[in-house]
Amino acid sequence: MTNNFDEETYWQIATRQMSIVTKEEQEKFRNGKITVIGCGGIGGQTIEMLARMGIGELILVDEDVFDLTNLNRQSLSSTETLGLEKSEVAKQKVELINPHVKVTNYNAHVDESNIDEIIGDSNIVIDALDNILTRVIVSRKANEKRIPYIHGAVHGTLGQVTVFLPNTKSYEEMFNLPSLGKELTDEVIGELKNVTSGKPPVIGPTPNIVSCLEAMEAFKILTGIGRVTVAPKILTFDLLDFNSFTIEEI
Repeated sequence: MTNNFDEETYWQIATRQMSIVTKEEQEKFRNGKITVIGCGGIGGQTIEMLARMGIGELILVDEDVFDLTNLNRQSLSSTETLGLEKSEVAKQKVELINPHVKVTNYNAHVDESNIDEIIGDSNIVIDALDNILTRVIVSRKANEKRIPYIHGAVHGTLGQVTVFLPNTKSYEEMFNLPSLGKELTDEVIGELKNVTSGKPPVIGPTPNIVSCLEAMEAFKILTGIGRVTVAPKILTFDLLDFNSFTIEEI
């Protein structure tokens, strides 16, 4: 392949999936802009898959740096990236995989003061987070902007994925969170933090499977192919039991 990444090279990269989508459908994906909040266990592989499938633009957000505890699962982590900003490493990886992707990264803590600017005019927001408070902030803003919000979460060998749309149950409604219908006061924030305690256990394959599922849901939304798992339905699984893969309704 030539080192000159022109129009032809984009389609060479996408060649193997072009029997699955039409050129018009792939163009829809290419014109898409996706914000991924979190560049770690779930986010890293989600970002990589989106780049490989040919997304047009990515907004990557994470306030953290890589450390040794990330090596068991986070595809962007290595002994060479220890101490480096996750969002910056993610940006560099995307540029190496597919130079056609426009990438903006934020090494920032997401809160109510900056989430509007971060999401901007994205077509999709992907949750690759590990805490409920930030999920509430992000899901509220996505709903306000009428942007599909793809949720993914893991615990040990358990994983789940669903998509929240402006006309579906919200993230807070579906999981009956104590913040539902309330302002995020210190008291409500404290209640959200009490919903879960500590960092959940996790093994490598779990977040990476969730990552690929989230990336595929984004692909389906933008191209219009396939059936999206929309709330209140949710895809759940336990990697200790392959018969557990199921779509249920909450």
